[in-house]
Order: sequence, then structure tokens, then C-alpha cells
Amino acid sequence: MDSISDLLTRIRNGAKSKKREVNIPSFRLGVEVVKILREEGYVKNYKVIDDSKQGILNVTLKYSEDNKSVISGIKRVSKPGCRIYCTKDSVPKVLDGLGLVIVSTSRGVLTGRSCEELGAGGEVLCSIW
Repeated sequence: MDSISDLLTRIRNGAKSKKREVNIPSFRLGVEVVKILREEGYVKNYKVIDDSKQGILNVTLKYSEDNKSVISGIKRVSKPGCRIYCTKDSVPKVLDGLGLVIVSTSRGVLTGRSCEELGAGGEVLCSIW
């Protein structure tokens, strides 16, 4: 199963059902993606809970004043059956720059904006708006 798709689906479903927090099996790439989501203001907080197995990633979702989710859409771009890559010159934009694209590069997991600044390309993981 695709771990990134599972992470994004759990966040999407939790936001639609107005859950306060969601629990996801922890993995290194998932922690990096959630860290970017927190830095960009899409989730309130996250923590990694250590259990005897692989750990649990606990993500606290963020809502606006009128109880609407900050995340209105989240989509997996590169899938195991069809990988999507971008170069430093062709980093995709989400809603003409209003959304966020997350790219896995040789310099780590970065936002699309950071990729353009650092001149790095890589695999386009997901887009959020």
C-alpha cells in the first residue's frame, strides 16, 4: 500500500468529518510532509508517539473561526504506478500559487517555492489547497 496516499487520505477524511486529530502509522517521509504542512499553516501541530512497533504520527487538524477546515483539498500527484517528476524550471503551481505543492528532492522534502529558490527538482508528492 502507498503510505503517502494513506497519510493524505486520513488527513482529508479527518478534516471532512471535523475530527480534532488523526492518528497515522509513522514513517520518515510522512513526518517530513506533516512538518511542511505545519510550517505552512495547514495543520495545527503533530507529534510522534513511540510504541513498540513503528510509532504513531498524531496530527492535530486546524480549523477557522467558523469551524471550516483550513484544508479544502489535498491530492496525491505522483503514484506508485505513475511517478511524476519536475525539474527546477517546471515546478507545478497549485491555484496560481495560492496552494502548496510538496516535492521530494535530493535536498530533502521541500515546498514548490523552496525548490524554485534552491534550484532543485524531484518527485512531486502532493498538492494542497
